[in-house]
Amino acid sequence: MSSMRNAVQRRNHKERAQPLEREKWGLLEKHKDYKLRATDHKEKRKRLKILKQKATERNPDEFSFAMLSSTVDKVGRRVADRGNKALSTDVVKLLKTQDVGYIRTMLQVVRKERAELEERIVLEGDEVRLLRDGDEGASGSHTVFVADRDAQKGFEAEEWFGTGQDRVGRVWNRPRKEKETSKELDGDAEVLQKKPSKKQQEAKDLARKEERAFLKRRERTQARIAGHLEAVKARERDLMIAEEELEKQRAKMNGTIGGVNKHGVKGTQQHIPQLMD
Repeated sequence: MSSMRNAVQRRNHKERAQPLEREKWGLLEKHKDYKLRATDHKEKRKRLKILKQKATERNPDEFSFAMLSSTVDKVGRRVADRGNKALSTDVVKLLKTQDVGYIRTMLQVVRKERAELEERIVLEGDEVRLLRDGDEGASGSHTVFVADRDAQKGFEAEEWFGTGQDRVGRVWNRPRKEKETSKELDGDAEVLQKKPSKKQQEAKDLARKEERAFLKRRERTQARIAGHLEAVKARERDLMIAEEELEKQRAKMNGTIGGVNKHGVKGTQQHIPQLMD
């Protein structure tokens, strides 16, 4: 009977597959997969338990030969050697010389850029001034030569320059009275003219609109140039401080500054120049 039962073909039993509504979660975990995962989880828990026990029973004062070659900082943390070899004094001097050369090159570039920005003319209303280190405007004097002292005493600047009293002290934008009078006459003539036509009015409105747009663009350009100039000044100041510090370090390595002399006086340090704002 047993031989007949084994001779008949039997059905192959297979494990259940992942249901269709759960196919998005991937393959269905079989018993062998669960067994591997459970074994790995138990092994990790066992390791963690052993490590936790070792950490609990650890003696912080226990001696080890590594203590002889290791150092600690003020807080008590171990300072390990990173394997970096100390450079010789000559190599360090050479590197600092190259650093100073690079900083000086960058200083020349920044100073040139700063000079170009300062030479840019900034228009403010009807006046013109140079943007130079925060000055209020260009300053200067106008010398007038006369025949004798009497002429000098009776000299009138308004009559000589042909301008108003409020504009005599200017070195720029000093129009003559003839131009102002001609402008007033032109204004009166315009008033006497008839009312402009529709096309003329539209042309005037368009001109005013373009003028307002130009003023806005000019104002934004002025603000951008001023911000750029301040950034360039700050970079130049930082480069000057870095150059001074490197020169100080090189002088200390050469023994020219620093230390204490025979009178017990410490070496003086040079003053770091500052830019004028």
